[in-house]
Amino acid sequence: MTETPLWQQYRQQIESYRDAQLNFDLQRVHEYTKENGWNVDDHEAELPPEQPGEPQAHGSWHAACAVLREYRFPPPDLITGIFIPDQPLEQRIMLLRGTFLGFTFYFGVKIGGVIDETRQTEHGTERIWGYNYQTLQGHFERGQIDFSIVKIIETGQVLFRIHAFSQTGRISNPIYWIGFKLFGRHLQLRFARDAMKRMQTLVQEALAGVPSQTSQQTPIQSTANNPEAAEQLAEVVEKQ
Repeated sequence: MTETPLWQQYRQQIESYRDAQLNFDLQRVHEYTKENGWNVDDHEAELPPEQPGEPQAHGSWHAACAVLREYRFPPPDLITGIFIPDQPLEQRIMLLRGTFLGFTFYFGVKIGGVIDETRQTEHGTERIWGYNYQTLQGHFERGQIDFSIVKIIETGQVLFRIHAFSQTGRISNPIYWIGFKLFGRHLQLRFARDAMKRMQTLVQEALAGVPSQTSQQTPIQSTANNPEAAEQLAEVVEKQ
């Protein structure tokens, strides 16, 4: 029996975020610095290189872009992204399923922008593709995270980069607030570390011809079997 895709199971919850507002002010991004109490992170991982020049049709850069587009790189035991696959990336709303302190939580994020360009940098000519997503009301964090796949044209080097600025958001439940204050930063760093490793593995598998599984097929525990998660999801949806 074929399991119903996650995006169909959670379509109503995804759509509930369609008109949700960001939980931070985009007009004040210049203020979101370490000096002002924000976490600002940059991570980079090397992927299998290519020959110098434009990205190869079946090479590392294109394989990584496919993994990134499908949001398959996050560690599935920590984060699963659920989205309607036939909607344009620029309009994507994702329901993030997070596992934290033995509970299952659901958060909304939206794609804030897509980058597809070639630019001159100190490293050389970089061919870049990627996107960012931004946190919506109800998220335990507030901020933005940028993901990009980069090829340095002159050398053939291919990179996966993550840039983020974030801060703990409004958490009404005091137990969750304490838990996130104690462990939230650790989870952030673990997410980046594991995402880098998983991206490397998935790209290597793609180049070797190993069939992939999209994030939309990743098994997930139904909220019907988790009263705590069901209650939390209902509270978030009601606030939209």
